[in-house]
Amino acid sequence: MSRKRVALVVAAVSASVVAVAGAALAGQDHPADDGGGYTPQQAAQATSAALRATGGGSANAVERDDEDGATWEVEVTKPDGSTVDVRLDEAYRVVVVESDSEELDGSAD
Repeated sequence: MSRKRVALVVAAVSASVVAVAGAALAGQDHPADDGGGYTPQQAAQATSAALRATGGGSANAVERDDEDGATWEVEVTKPDGSTVDVRLDEAYRVVVVESDSEELDGSAD
C-alpha cells in the first residue's frame, strides 16, 4: 500500500473515531465516574494522540487518569485485535502504553 493511501486510511479512521468520541461525550449530561471535567475537544485530542501512538485501531474509552504521571487514559483496540491502555500527559504526549489484556491477569470468566 502506498504511503499516501496509508495516510488517507489513518486519517479517515482517526476522523471517524474522533467524531464518535465527541458525539458520545457531548451526549453526556453529567460527569463520568472518573471525575469527568473535560470537553469533547479534549477527549478527541487524547483519542487522536492515542491512535497515533498505536498505529490506528479504535478507541473504546477516554478518561482522566493519574497513574504513571498521566493526565489521560485511552483504551484502544489495535488493528491486530489486542487492547492497550495509552496514558498521556496534559500535552497529549505518550507516557506509557500498557497491555489491557484480561488474559494476562489470570481470570477466566
